[in-house]
Amino acid sequence: MANGRLRKIRVIPSASRLVRSLRDLGYDFPQAVADLVDNSITAEASRIAIDLCFAGPDSWLRIVDDGSGMGGEEITEAMRYGSTRTYDDEALGKFGLGLKTASLSQCRRLSVGSRRARTRARMEVRALDLDHVIDSDRWEIFDIPARNADSRVVGPLREAPGTVVLWESLDRLLAFKIPWGKRAENAFDGLADHLRLHLGMIFHRFLTGEIDGLGRIEILVNDEPVVSWDPFGRAEAKTAILPAVDFNLQTAEGFGLVRFQPYVLPPREAFSSDEAFHALAGPRKWNAQQGFYIYRANRLIQAGGWSRMRALDEHVKLARASIDFYPELDPAFKINVAKVRVSIPAELKEALVPDMDPWVRAAQSAYRANAKSAAPPRPAPRKELRLALERAAKDAGELRAFRRIVRRLRQMDPGKASDLGW
Repeated sequence: MANGRLRKIRVIPSASRLVRSLRDLGYDFPQAVADLVDNSITAEASRIAIDLCFAGPDSWLRIVDDGSGMGGEEITEAMRYGSTRTYDDEALGKFGLGLKTASLSQCRRLSVGSRRARTRARMEVRALDLDHVIDSDRWEIFDIPARNADSRVVGPLREAPGTVVLWESLDRLLAFKIPWGKRAENAFDGLADHLRLHLGMIFHRFLTGEIDGLGRIEILVNDEPVVSWDPFGRAEAKTAILPAVDFNLQTAEGFGLVRFQPYVLPPREAFSSDEAFHALAGPRKWNAQQGFYIYRANRLIQAGGWSRMRALDEHVKLARASIDFYPELDPAFKINVAKVRVSIPAELKEALVPDMDPWVRAAQSAYRANAKSAAPPRPAPRKELRLALERAAKDAGELRAFRRIVRRLRQMDPGKASDLGW
């Protein structure tokens, strides 16, 4: 200690050890690609082309977008673990880790090329090589002159601005003793189909252009368009759309809005066709796809499940609901780096219970009904009264006090509480 002040020692993490640990943050292949698609959407891309090429141990994956592009310093910063860039309220990124952790969870070499504007010929290329970081134990990337760069990276940028991401040394995708064998090739070919289904579900709102202020986005995998999968079957005439409910969720930074929108899908007999019924079953089929679909800034994070609020049940498999929140509520929802896991806050779970009961009952009725009675009944007047009182309490800024009153009424006079819909 000198002059009454503690001496500070700078401790830099071991690059070799940490970079290997960061490969295991919970991404699988489609989730890793989806994280890079997030970056393209944030860059205002309208077309995102993903190519998978099998060449044994030299197989590769490339993502090309027509977004705003980046300059050299921006690419360098994007390649930094824990990037210092800022994200706006509706950005799909968050931690400054996605590009690196998602990519290196699947490959050992990541290259990024970008060009900002059509009138500027300059292209910037950077590469992050996992083996170099491990061998040198230094956080270093390569600045590659465009003239010496891989044609797979700079080729798409010669005609138009945008960004190209190239994955090489796909050790996690080609985990076979014989990576050039037929088994490896068949598995690699199956990745493209799996990826299309996953991206069609995760980004279905972006693919259909239903987000205000944002045009339709096109995503292709090996030149084949990704088709949107709407989990709520809104194109089906017999799908019942129940009233949406908004909740103000308090965080350390203030209040954030959450919207709960329940749906009841029709029974099989009421679908427009058998093909439509099977399509709405989803990647994990009907029973596993029931429950909550949680969206962060319109991007799907959780596809089905009840978040420990009830168990899967054949009789409510037609019940699906969207829960929408924005990045200011990330701490409350405990979203993880890979953006594949969220937890519904306890306060929101409590608030959801009164609106879940009639929705679940409607789903049970629809399950047992024939095509003529597939749609659930109109909400009872007492529920409308309850919703009106809750909305008035919100508008008055007294929602917490109102909920305390409701809990007290349930204790003092359960019958009256039931008459009012609680």
